[in-house]
Amino acid sequence: MELRNPILLIIGLLIVIIIPFILKRKKQNFNSGTKIANTKFIKENNYYQAKMKRYKNLTLLLKALCILTMLASVILIARISKIEKVESTEYNRDIFLCMDASGSVDELNLELVSNLKDTVSSLKGERFGISIFNTSSVILVPLTDDYNYVLDTLDKLENSFKTLENQDFDDFENYISSSDYLTNGTLEGAEERGSSLIGDGLASCVFSFPKLEEEERTRIIIFSTDNDLAGTPIVTLDEAATISKNKNVIVYGIGTKYMQDKDRTNLKNAVLTTGGEYYDFSNTSGQNIINSIEKQSKSLIKENNKTYMVDLPQIPFIVLLTSTILLFILEKKVIS
Repeated sequence: MELRNPILLIIGLLIVIIIPFILKRKKQNFNSGTKIANTKFIKENNYYQAKMKRYKNLTLLLKALCILTMLASVILIARISKIEKVESTEYNRDIFLCMDASGSVDELNLELVSNLKDTVSSLKGERFGISIFNTSSVILVPLTDDYNYVLDTLDKLENSFKTLENQDFDDFENYISSSDYLTNGTLEGAEERGSSLIGDGLASCVFSFPKLEEEERTRIIIFSTDNDLAGTPIVTLDEAATISKNKNVIVYGIGTKYMQDKDRTNLKNAVLTTGGEYYDFSNTSGQNIINSIEKQSKSLIKENNKTYMVDLPQIPFIVLLTSTILLFILEKKVIS
């Protein structure tokens, strides 16, 4: 333990020591009033002596409490403190879920968002974002650590993919709403450029990470697609993978069940270029990719050790409060 204001403690102690001497000297000086003669009889009276003894004892106790109160006040002003080290652990990691919103990927996306909900619930400090694409890319969730917001969006996506996958036309209003949720914005420019622009979707997601050149963070994209190009992209998948590598963004790819062999090979080679891994769709592929990310991220833990100066006012405050209360009580006793 140490004092933040030691000089104030020294000054306070000097004041506490000097004050009693000043008061005692002043008390011994007779300034006014009339002295009473022949008080010997009264002073020898047992009742008088008992009262005077009680008065002197209470007075001494009052003085002691006054000194204690002043000492407690001085100590509070001097601020007793201790140095406390706080160790915190956080993940220096950003994760983006980037999903091909074309209908042929609905089954894969449904499995993926269902698995990701448990993962998002267990995140501690990481930032998570969600992007979907077809012709154009749409950010549903920018990178955030508001996990309730992320989970709410995952629930909406799960409901939309489930509705479209089951082709539940009985609830036609819900079907249209689910379709609109995935197509609004993602089909912008489809008449001119076509659809399923895989490279554009990945490249757009890469540049959705903030401060790519400024912050040293681990950046990961979970990328789901059938890699079935049906238009003219601005950026090819290979070019997008190169951009990812140059920006130190790791891509984990998941392909659909029925994708063409050449599309599978192309997607696999692209994600391996970034230092990521490729997975074929299965009931466990979503969980496998999450486990792989978690395994790799063990080395991404950042320890923050911070030192704080923490005040310890509890004991002197309790002493001050108690002595002040006792002063009020004893003062009445002395007067009575």
